[in-house]
Amino acid sequence: QVQVVESGGGLVQAGGSLRLSCVASGRTFSSYLMGWFRQAPGKEREFVTAISPSGITTYYADSVKGRFTISRDNAKNTVYLQMNSLNPEDTAVYYCATPRKIYYRDPRDQHEYDYWGQGTQVTVSS
Repeated sequence: QVQVVESGGGLVQAGGSLRLSCVASGRTFSSYLMGWFRQAPGKEREFVTAISPSGITTYYADSVKGRFTISRDNAKNTVYLQMNSLNPEDTAVYYCATPRKIYYRDPRDQHEYDYWGQGTQVTVSS
């Protein structure tokens, strides 16, 4: 079974930065797409960013372009989410996820993902 564990969440002030980490185990990490989603209170879970197995291709939601950066270190089985210029609207529980298969159609679709982490809380104060 594949296990996904996020870490790095916390409380920061608007304009600040935070770096989230996600470790996935149980298979060859470098063969799979990795993605980040978030869910704010009263809202549905939404796509944030994703990165191809090799790390060459990245995908971002319009709301985070230019502020967030996704990267991966396949040697450490870890994907990172660097978040800069944070604002209160970024407050949410952030989830790391990966598909069951190596093939994928739409990295922005949450239904493409099968294994999910427990989530890590990010709170941005104004």
